[in-house]
Amino acid sequence: MFDAIAPRYDFVNKVMTLGLDSAWRRRTVGLLGLPRPSDVLDVACGTGDFIRLLQRIGHRPIGIDFSAGMLENARAGGASLLRADAAMMPVRSASVDGAVSGFALRNFVEIGAVLAELSRVVRPGGRIALLEVAEPANPLLRAGYRVWFEGAVPRIGRLLSDASAYRYLPQSVAYLPAPEHLLSVIAEAGFAEVRRHTLTGGSVQVLTGTRA
Repeated sequence: MFDAIAPRYDFVNKVMTLGLDSAWRRRTVGLLGLPRPSDVLDVACGTGDFIRLLQRIGHRPIGIDFSAGMLENARAGGASLLRADAAMMPVRSASVDGAVSGFALRNFVEIGAVLAELSRVVRPGGRIALLEVAEPANPLLRAGYRVWFEGAVPRIGRLLSDASAYRYLPQSVAYLPAPEHLLSVIAEAGFAEVRRHTLTGGSVQVLTGTRA
């Protein structure tokens, strides 16, 4: 499925986020809080938005994605790209300083296994910052979010491209565990100082932790 929609998926996310995507990613890297240069994994790197940002600020990114289509369309500026399952990464234990991901958690069948793998590859004291969608706690904001995300985005997609690629995005959010459960799973994987940071009225969250 991802290979089929790869050329459009990055654009879909930008339509969905009304251009806020770059600001959210900058905030995520800021919350990562690593000195430069650091070796940082971009898990489920897609077409390379995080990779390019990490390069611009002086880090050494490594992109990992299971989809050959995504990697073929990645604009990585010479960064290393690996095709691999996020739950079985070809990366040495405790060999990277940190890891990021952008809107990827909801796509993983076993989030716990991916977090355990991140715990393996990130060195003690290293950091993770995982950017993901969320539902606002405020009832009015939540209602508006649902109208946009579940109604408007698929309709825009139908006009612009393959509607199935756009329908997938709101449907995939249903697979995302509740915030409290996500924080618990991150802690159980071996991360301390686990925090949840909400952005844009609670419509987006960044989950952070330090490898214990």
